[in-house]
Amino acid sequence: MNTPRFVGSYGYGDARIVLALPSEFTNHQISMNTKLIVAALAAAVAAFLLGWVIFGMALMGYYEANMNHFEGLMKPMEEMNLGLMFASNLMFASVVAWVIQRSGNASLMSGAMTGAIMGFFIFLSVDLGFMAMMNYFANNTVVIVDVLANTVWATGVGAVAGLVLGSSKKAA
Repeated sequence: MNTPRFVGSYGYGDARIVLALPSEFTNHQISMNTKLIVAALAAAVAAFLLGWVIFGMALMGYYEANMNHFEGLMKPMEEMNLGLMFASNLMFASVVAWVIQRSGNASLMSGAMTGAIMGFFIFLSVDLGFMAMMNYFANNTVVIVDVLANTVWATGVGAVAGLVLGSSKKAA
């Protein structure tokens, strides 16, 4: 018989909730949360590096040639806030890792597929919204390239998250 473990007392004044769960549940939950955090961090690092390669090196010239330029819209490279860029990558990586974990089928391939599907629809939505409201793109082809490039990026993010979440699975 599992003895409940006192987890905490939450509330204010007389309104308190006491939480007691079996030890196995809380240990498992802590392990799962730790793994999710590690997967999100690893995927965020991958996102940062992949973004630099894909958008900062490979496609930079293409974007410069195919985007409308407005005074003050884009910061010069030396003024970019890399901390905020990493935070942005961490938010995306966290959502992807959470979805992969919730699916219960974490592996490199399932993570890559999840990242690709999420990336395709999220960035298609964003780019279509930009097209509807702004004169950001110089032509429609850049939207296709942008969605495909972001899908490749998100596939890599999902692959890393899936790899980390699927690691140390016990053999059946």
